[in-house]
Amino acid sequence: MHFDVFNGDADGIIALLQLRLASPKEAKLITGVKRDISLLQQVDENTATSVTALDISMEKNADALTSLLNHDIDVFYVDHHRAGNIPESDKLHAIIDTDANTCTSLLVNRYLNGKYVYWAIAAAFGDNMKASATALAQQYSLSESQQGQLEELGIYINYNGYGRSVADLHYHPADLYKALLDYPDPFLLVNQPDSIFAKLKAAYHQDMALAAKSEVLAEQEKVKAVLLADEAWARRVSGVFGNELANQSPDKAHAVLTRNSDNSFTVSLRAPLNNKQGAGDICAAFPTGGGRAAAAGINALPEQMLGEFITAVAKYYT
Repeated sequence: MHFDVFNGDADGIIALLQLRLASPKEAKLITGVKRDISLLQQVDENTATSVTALDISMEKNADALTSLLNHDIDVFYVDHHRAGNIPESDKLHAIIDTDANTCTSLLVNRYLNGKYVYWAIAAAFGDNMKASATALAQQYSLSESQQGQLEELGIYINYNGYGRSVADLHYHPADLYKALLDYPDPFLLVNQPDSIFAKLKAAYHQDMALAAKSEVLAEQEKVKAVLLADEAWARRVSGVFGNELANQSPDKAHAVLTRNSDNSFTVSLRAPLNNKQGAGDICAAFPTGGGRAAAAGINALPEQMLGEFITAVAKYYT
């Protein structure tokens, strides 16, 4: 049995979408909310013959990956997050690039020689790789209107991936992926009345209107921290709201926090768009934290460490 393991955000879903549009394959799907990245351990080593892993940190899945390779299971791994030590094995085909201006879908696009480039552009927009997405779109002579449509699509698919659990989401990421397989051309989806695109668009704008009224915990020259309510809508917009704030003030780092039931905070951190480095290192210094240079997060920041976290962000970018 083949297993497709992928992050439930726009980048993970669309990376797999491109691969399976190009090479359809029966597979067991393993995914979850965006922050659920320790996914390789869910692969059944007794039935797996091969695995594709997309947009999940190799560093966070190191033990499970080593076990799969030791069981002679072929693994195709594409990602742009912190990788740690990449195992040396003839069973592993790894495409890893941690450059702050790329994402997994762009790496898959390169691997497929641009076969589904419009989808890759949508994914890059969704992962807030706006400059990279725009540059690629211009290579293919897409109009500003077409770029805007792909940007919206990527943002809405990405928005759907955020939540404490899949119960917070509008669509389970596996179901969303399977529905998107019907659209080799993303513009067919965008222009279809009453489509998934239209439904996510309406929900996104409703949630973002609530987010705009949220409490500002701290605002300094180099950092802004915003607290969202402990409600499903807030958990859904925690990442995309951070992206919007980052685009509005590209010289400032932005932290969007939501309170957990144990009074800790889930944190979504965006590095300044004009200085896309350090977010992963900052978050990794705190319990349950990690990510990549441009965008990272902490699953459960203890309340007593909130001030320390904001100070660390401000110090790093000053």
